[in-house]
Amino acid sequence: MSVEAGQFSEVEGEFPEDRFLDREESWLRFNQRVLDLAGDPDLPLLERVRFLSIFASNLDEFFMVRVAGLTRRMATGIAVQTASGRQPREVLARTSEVAHELMLRHAACFHDEILPALAKEGIEILRWDELADTEKEELHRLFRRRIYPVLTPLVVDPAHPFPYISGLSLNLAVVVRDPETEETLFARVKVPPLLPRFLEASPSRFVPLEDVIAENLPQLFTGTEILEHHAFRVTRNQDLEVDEDIAENLLQALERELLRRRFGPVVRLEVEESITPEVLELLTTELGLDESSVYRVPGPLDLGGLDAIADLDRSELKYPPFVPSEAALPHDTDIFATLRDHDVLVHHPYDSFTTSVERLIEDAAADPQVLAIKQTLYRTSGDSPIIDALIDAAEAGKQVVVVVEIKARFDERANITWARKLEQAGCHVVYGFVGLKTHCKLALVVREESDGTLRRYCHIGTGNYNPKTARIYEDYGLLTADPQVGEDVTDLFNHLTGYTRDTEYRRLLVAPYSLRAGLVRRIERETDNQLRGRPARIRFKCNALVDEVIIDALYRASQAGVPIDIWVRGICALRPGVSGLSETIQVRSVLGRFLEHSRIYAFENGGEPEVWIGSADLMHRNLDRRVEVLVRVTDRNHCADLLGRFDLAMGMDTQCWLLNEDGDWTRHGGSTHIQTHLMRTRRWRTVDG
Repeated sequence: MSVEAGQFSEVEGEFPEDRFLDREESWLRFNQRVLDLAGDPDLPLLERVRFLSIFASNLDEFFMVRVAGLTRRMATGIAVQTASGRQPREVLARTSEVAHELMLRHAACFHDEILPALAKEGIEILRWDELADTEKEELHRLFRRRIYPVLTPLVVDPAHPFPYISGLSLNLAVVVRDPETEETLFARVKVPPLLPRFLEASPSRFVPLEDVIAENLPQLFTGTEILEHHAFRVTRNQDLEVDEDIAENLLQALERELLRRRFGPVVRLEVEESITPEVLELLTTELGLDESSVYRVPGPLDLGGLDAIADLDRSELKYPPFVPSEAALPHDTDIFATLRDHDVLVHHPYDSFTTSVERLIEDAAADPQVLAIKQTLYRTSGDSPIIDALIDAAEAGKQVVVVVEIKARFDERANITWARKLEQAGCHVVYGFVGLKTHCKLALVVREESDGTLRRYCHIGTGNYNPKTARIYEDYGLLTADPQVGEDVTDLFNHLTGYTRDTEYRRLLVAPYSLRAGLVRRIERETDNQLRGRPARIRFKCNALVDEVIIDALYRASQAGVPIDIWVRGICALRPGVSGLSETIQVRSVLGRFLEHSRIYAFENGGEPEVWIGSADLMHRNLDRRVEVLVRVTDRNHCADLLGRFDLAMGMDTQCWLLNEDGDWTRHGGSTHIQTHLMRTRRWRTVDG
């Protein structure tokens, strides 16, 4: 369907009400794609085990945050109809239905595919009854030495109320009988979370920890008869709520809230399918749950613990080793001289994070001509060389400013620790804005050159300053000494630390001020170019596409005939391929060895491609409630390289998943996997102009 200029308001009014897919179901379908990888016999076996673990951990977080948030909003009466047209109760019901289905598929994959495949390779995960007598004897001895001392059985009786069950803890529900009084009592035994999830009974033969505890329950309840025992696990709301307007000290407020986090309301109860109705009724009653929140699966529960099996030293059952390229910034080059000569675009993990981004901060810390280093930190590792370099720089007398986002979900405690360590070393630590998360990935180095002038060196990335995740997350980073970028980043740091009101930038788009509007303007420009017969095309790569304003702008562009490629890892609320609405839009997803994490926004711009990279996904939280940054990539070779990624990802011979208008994803086979292709080619070349 084509439209003439000036018809857009009419077209917008004709948009169907159901033009948005439900974001919660879309996320679950993303996790389904992770499960597809676990079931892929062409992948190395222990990598399939890891995908099973990732699926379980992903689902835990989904319930802790998304389901818990929806449940909380419904309880407080502030939940409203979603953009997909569903009422909150409909969303919750559909979420429960899909989650039940996926958890059963997950369990089936583990039992029917993974366990037999592991056994063929000499790795066995067994239940207690399958162990040899010698293994049982050794585990009994282990129980007495290592497990028994840390267990605390809690009995429920008139003097002992039902115990608090902490979120994500694995537990045994035990029913015991006093032989003297014939009284039946319920007890709970928590499985210690710091012990291995699977115990090695003998070399390469493992048994779930709860099986060992269950077999030794008589030692915990001496003088009683054990009638039955069942494993169960609860998931609670673990999203933090801190009122920043009244929090005098954000660190202290967050620390208090972290203590409360484990006391959030229960949103899911997982039980083994063998549980008796009586015990299940007691659990649901005491936890205040209905049947829809109960998830019955074949044991064992908590398969997120399979990551320990995936870590076994069996290299022949894993992806082959991969060594990132160091060609972008060779060891024998001066990093500052290189950046004065040209921009450097790095693509992790194919390009080494250590010898590029990490090296920039370390060299800056050691260089006596560097006067100041400013950096944002959202998530970093516990032994980060970047943290150490910033501390070294501060101790050497350089001005070091670090904007630490301590509200990074599930990393709050670690970020508080590092914030205090940085402060103690003399760094100026800033916690960003009230009501906004600082999610942008920025580093600024101010250096006095030999001629006495000051030059600014910058890094703007799509991923966190985390050397560990940089080995498994796919991300881009631009290293540049371009004066315009230097001025922009300086202005933005002043905005973050000094609350200046400047929101105009030269080569940056910054949320929440200009990013959404900047992207919409460029989408509209492509629409206008298409109608005028000029080259037009839109290509987006992101982790999530939810924002209705952006999606509607893409729909209008599609109605005008603009070809649109969307490469999304996770959630996508846009319906592609709808007649008269989105016929020119195709949506693909790529999953694999590395987590696709970069964000790229490219526009044909009448034959002069305009390409942006940065931290922002197309979600309300990113565009409205976070400080996000996109930087325009100006080097022609860099732009060609980024556009070449789209050509490869959207190729008909590339392995991917395809989204249809109903929200279903179909796996598409092909001879090319983009990540494998990049690993094979990236080591021998660099993309610098």
